[in-house]
Amino acid sequence: MARRLRSLSLILLLLPAFLLGQEQKTEKVLFVGNSFTFFWNMPQMVEAMAKDQGVALETAQSTVGGSNLEQHWKEEKETKTRQLLDNGNWDYVVLQDHSTSTIDHAERFKTYATNLIELVKEKNAQPLLSMTWAYDSNPLMQETITSAYLALAEKTGTKVVPVGSIFMKAQKARPDLKMYFDDKHPSSDGSYLISLIYYKYFTGRSVLEIPNRLTTKDADGDLLYLNFVLPETGKFLRQLVEEYDMETLKGAGK
Repeated sequence: MARRLRSLSLILLLLPAFLLGQEQKTEKVLFVGNSFTFFWNMPQMVEAMAKDQGVALETAQSTVGGSNLEQHWKEEKETKTRQLLDNGNWDYVVLQDHSTSTIDHAERFKTYATNLIELVKEKNAQPLLSMTWAYDSNPLMQETITSAYLALAEKTGTKVVPVGSIFMKAQKARPDLKMYFDDKHPSSDGSYLISLIYYKYFTGRSVLEIPNRLTTKDADGDLLYLNFVLPETGKFLRQLVEEYDMETLKGAGK
């Protein structure tokens, strides 16, 4: 009996440490793309949202303005994606192609997105396709973009995060909001929305308590503000993401 009690005491003593180790498991995300991804610190905002909510999530990026997935694959235009895939231990790798690739270079899109998907899987990470959005001047682009991303996701058994669909839904529901910085890039509100979508995707948690101001710390440990949204804007965008069906959000490749 005494031996059993000692064994039980040892288990109870070690259990908190075991559970703590489980809770501290950090998921690592690599965002691959161009300015559609890095505008307004989107990857850093995702990490800031997670930190604010006590979630262990780290983000990094391989992004070069104007680049496409062929250039990431061939290590052109000073892209570092292949190196990061070789040297990193990623849980997710998000692939975002040039905004017009699905329209003007459909075969290139399919070829190099597929190449990168297969490489990411070889590295034991989960690839995700990040659907882009239509330009402000031509919302009709979205149908082609959406179809191309969903078709490739189905063909490759990969999940697609329909950022573009949700972005356009926000634009349609609130045309008074400035979702675009120019004709194609997201505004700070647009990037906040994109960050919410990825936070929701990676964690499965509610976004309703995400703050309107997102912060991090610089190399000196000083507070650095990443983004501000108006309270009423933040409330609308969080509700939009929260009410979006998660099964739809996760898309194909289940």
